[in-house]
Amino acid sequence: MGSFDPAAVRRSVAARFTALTDAGALRLPLPGEGRTRERFRALSDLAREDLSLARLAEGHTDAVAILHELGGPLPQDGERWAVWAAQPPGPGLTARETPGSGDGPGRGSAAGESGPGTARAASGEAHEATGWRLNGVKPYCSGAHVCTHALISADTAQGRRLFAVRLDAAGVSPLPGTWQAVGMAGSDSPDVAFSDVPAVPVGTVGGYLDRPGFQHGGIGVAACWLGGARGVADTLSAATRRRAPDAHTAAHLGAVDVLLSAAETVLERAADDIDADPDDALGGGRVRSLRVRALVEKVCSEVLTHVGRATGAGPLCHDAGHARAVADLTVYLRQHHAERNLAELGHLLSDVGESGESGESGESGGVGDIGGVGDHRNADVR
Repeated sequence: MGSFDPAAVRRSVAARFTALTDAGALRLPLPGEGRTRERFRALSDLAREDLSLARLAEGHTDAVAILHELGGPLPQDGERWAVWAAQPPGPGLTARETPGSGDGPGRGSAAGESGPGTARAASGEAHEATGWRLNGVKPYCSGAHVCTHALISADTAQGRRLFAVRLDAAGVSPLPGTWQAVGMAGSDSPDVAFSDVPAVPVGTVGGYLDRPGFQHGGIGVAACWLGGARGVADTLSAATRRRAPDAHTAAHLGAVDVLLSAAETVLERAADDIDADPDDALGGGRVRSLRVRALVEKVCSEVLTHVGRATGAGPLCHDAGHARAVADLTVYLRQHHAERNLAELGHLLSDVGESGESGESGESGGVGDIGGVGDHRNADVR
């Protein structure tokens, strides 16, 4: 077995992601349209196969859902989309209007049928008459070398806003050496620099964060975590099929089964609740997202512990696939903001009671960036 080669892992994941998008295999049901269980199951199954692949697939399918919800055009055949919305401390990315029509993405790119420099807003407002340009650095840009387009959050004079960008535009530059991760190496998530890059607004100021689908998408990420935990647990299951487990191994296997089954049930209930109230008219979306994500994160963390104790160091040292699955899940889970999320949930519950119905969206915890340091509502790695 050769040494670990992050570049080779990245290429392998990129090739698989490209094949899935080209085959139409990522055309998943939209959240809230009656088949959300099916959507979550598809993401979980991909994550069980490869968490880095699921990260790219989830970003693409989330972009499709966002464009649908905010009134933008759907991606065209051959396009691979990402959502880059991490907002850790620092100057970040800015967007400014420029006079004239602009030369933003057109048909077959980010602006869709409206033509260069235009995009439909969430409220159905008139097309943008001016061009926009992005400048700065965006961190945690998953799929930086394989995606063709991205939805990117940037600060404007009016507030934070989402923009669609063609990634083959001049001035888009992934920064070498900014993604050193062993876990999630295949997600290809370096920082990306933007220098006077044309961009097209999608939705209104704040629209990306305030839409009901933001909370639905956060639960889709939890489905990926759970799939990753199932992939880790597969090593334990395979070991017990090869040889009858002793009492301690059997106990770990039973505990893992209970945890995974419980989390699956919670995800299915969340999917049904989303389908019953897709526009979050009852106001429970944020509490639901916080609860589900916290529960799934806890389950995944405990599965890592049980499998490690049951199997010992052997699979981590001699099974490259298992070692990578453990490393990937360990990194991916850190987009959850742990006690900050739990504290937000507690504050929401103290305000609205145990019904969990609240119109507040909160400003700490939640979807989170992969480094766990950004404003949750603007963070990408989901």
